[in-house]
Amino acid sequence: MKVELNREYRFEAAHQLPATPDWHKCHRLHGHSYRVELTVVGEVDRATGWLIDFGRLDEIFAPLFKRLDHHCLNEVPGLENPTSENFAAWLWQELRPQLPELTAVTVWETHDARCTYRGE
Repeated sequence: MKVELNREYRFEAAHQLPATPDWHKCHRLHGHSYRVELTVVGEVDRATGWLIDFGRLDEIFAPLFKRLDHHCLNEVPGLENPTSENFAAWLWQELRPQLPELTAVTVWETHDARCTYRGE
C-alpha cells in the first residue's frame, strides 16, 4: 500500500528581503510564525504498518528547528535572501539526504501565504 504522509512544524523567525526596494515592507526586518509541512511518499511496511515513524521525522527536523527558531533567517548560511521560495528549496536540500522519501516541502509565512517545493 502506497501512502502520502505529512508532518507539520512551527517556529518563530525573523527575516528581511534584501533584494526588495527600500520602500517595500519586506525590506525591513520583521518576523513570522512559520509553518513547515514535510510530505513523504512510499510503501507502508507490512510489519510495522507505517511508512515512517513520525518520531523519526521529528529527529531529522530537530537540528533545523534549533537553527531556525527565534533566529534571523538571513544569518543562516544559504538563506541570505530568505524568500518563501528560497526557504522551501533550502529546507529540501537540508532534509532530502536524510529523507529520500521526501516529495514536498511547504513553507507558510502567514496563514494565507505559502510556497511548495518538490525538487528540481
